[in-house]
Amino acid sequence: MSKDSRGPSAAPRFDHPAPWPSEAFRDARAAVDRLAAIYDRNTGFLRDRFEAVVRDGAIPGEGVRAFYPEVRVTTQSFGRVDSRLAYGFVPGPGAHTTTITRPDLFQDYLEEQIELLVANHGCAVTIGESSVPIPLHFAYPEGMNVEGALGPQMAWPLRDRFDVPDLTHMDDAIVNGTVERSPGASMPLAPFTAPRIDYSLHRLRHYTATSPSVFQNYVLFTNYAFYVDAFIAHARKLMKEGGHGYEAFVEPGDCVTPPGHSAPTSGQAPDRMPQMPAYHLVRGDHSGITLVNIGVGPSNAKTITDHVAVLRPHAWLMLGHCAGLRNTQRLGDYVLAHGYVREDHVLDADLPTWVPIPPLAEVQVAIEEAVAEVTGLSGYELKRVMRTGTVATIDDRNWELRDHREPLRRFSQSRAIALDMESATIAANGFRFRVPYGTLLCVSDKPLHGEIKLPGMASAFYRRQVDQHLAIGIKALESLRSMPRERLHSRKLRSFEEVAFQ
Repeated sequence: MSKDSRGPSAAPRFDHPAPWPSEAFRDARAAVDRLAAIYDRNTGFLRDRFEAVVRDGAIPGEGVRAFYPEVRVTTQSFGRVDSRLAYGFVPGPGAHTTTITRPDLFQDYLEEQIELLVANHGCAVTIGESSVPIPLHFAYPEGMNVEGALGPQMAWPLRDRFDVPDLTHMDDAIVNGTVERSPGASMPLAPFTAPRIDYSLHRLRHYTATSPSVFQNYVLFTNYAFYVDAFIAHARKLMKEGGHGYEAFVEPGDCVTPPGHSAPTSGQAPDRMPQMPAYHLVRGDHSGITLVNIGVGPSNAKTITDHVAVLRPHAWLMLGHCAGLRNTQRLGDYVLAHGYVREDHVLDADLPTWVPIPPLAEVQVAIEEAVAEVTGLSGYELKRVMRTGTVATIDDRNWELRDHREPLRRFSQSRAIALDMESATIAANGFRFRVPYGTLLCVSDKPLHGEIKLPGMASAFYRRQVDQHLAIGIKALESLRSMPRERLHSRKLRSFEEVAFQ
């Protein structure tokens, strides 16, 4: 193995794998195979060195380091590509790079993005090693308590010899449009760096108790366990009947129910449910459906979407309950959001409230058509059960207990028809992360009109309405799945100088 002085001046010498020469590729699959070879070798090197330390108890004499692979493309022209495209091209000449992690998990995604670059610019991509070290923790894709593995007898700091997660490589400056590039430095090629993705992959397992590898590209978020119960019943029924195009149903603990079965045949259910349990109707190309119970509040909504976004899903929808603000609404009516009053505040620093969150026509149409199909209503009759309008999202569940005249005036001026605690957060993060988004809520109370949510009334309402609401969400995602991706990923979500990767 080679020794050199790449990296922080505090550790001038490192034990690392021999440098891997960069090579140009025009074949996307071959390029991804090379990314996988570099990644597998370098993470394996870190694991081997660390496990030797654990086994032998000896402090390494020098730092141990390995680097993420990277993709680089260099263009010389401002030549215009197909103006209908939303992604797959760089904004101008120069060098564009991104670090890569988990090529096994992102193989299809990476092949598509590289293939588009080669086709749209007529140039090769270069695959090699980056200068960004792989943190030891992230060399274990399924997670490991590396500090715990060392044990109390190890009296030296881990970071003296191994790289650990570094926040300088893990922020959201690229997607937020705040990245500062020094003169001569390459421009970003993808919305997230490899360390940022690794961080989120580990967080997803922690919050949902399922592996990132089983997350699907079409995601439902809900804030009630009733929807989880209905989704489990629906998924297990599909599995018992042979799958209906789905290859498995995966629950927390990576408990897997295969086609032909009505209960898990493998996995271990967690002793306690995680904070935001996830459930997955799996298809081999990741085009199945994931449902996540995010619980209550905008903080949870931001947390989970911050992490799901690195998987580059094709759409996510919010299915939940809301307070109806209009006297003409009835309990059980649907609200299709086409605008949001953002009073959740958790995204104020990342996406200013003056930024509009536009409705996406493809998603709106899919949801409306799903409501019509499931309810059997259409045209003017559909207005009996669904209203389209503005949803206000707040961060105080008990807003009614304060002097609410001032917020009510603003809600009225905004033409809001419903109020909840998650929808605007999920939509705004979809906008921020370039993930198509939508919201369909169900009116469960009308606090301004004397109909508050009480246990008995709520239970009866949930039993009556949840199955239909869930069926609408699933039908909408299935409709979006049949749509060409280049049409679904709207140009509305792209900024002035956008990265090439979707």
